Amino acid sequence: MRGHLVVFLQGVSAAGAWAAGLFFLRFWQESRDTLFAFFGAAFWLLALSWTLLALIGPTEESRPYVYGLRLIAFLLIIAATVEKNRPKR
Repeated sequence: MRGHLVVFLQGVSAAGAWAAGLFFLRFWQESRDTLFAFFGAAFWLLALSWTLLALIGPTEESRPYVYGLRLIAFLLIIAATVEKNRPKR
């Protein structure tokens, strides 16, 4: 029973991250601000990682590759934040 709940919550998290990615894509299309593009891509990577965890149930050997997607997503968020706050010339 507990395993089914975990898979359900991973699916809910994936759907929420996918929707957030669409939200940021819409703002990127309107403003062309790279912050929104980076955030959109990061949330889609998070959605992909949760989807993979829910669907394939990776073994201990392959799980770091799935979590690597999250690392890339968080690095995108950090890069977007640093870029946005960097002084303009």
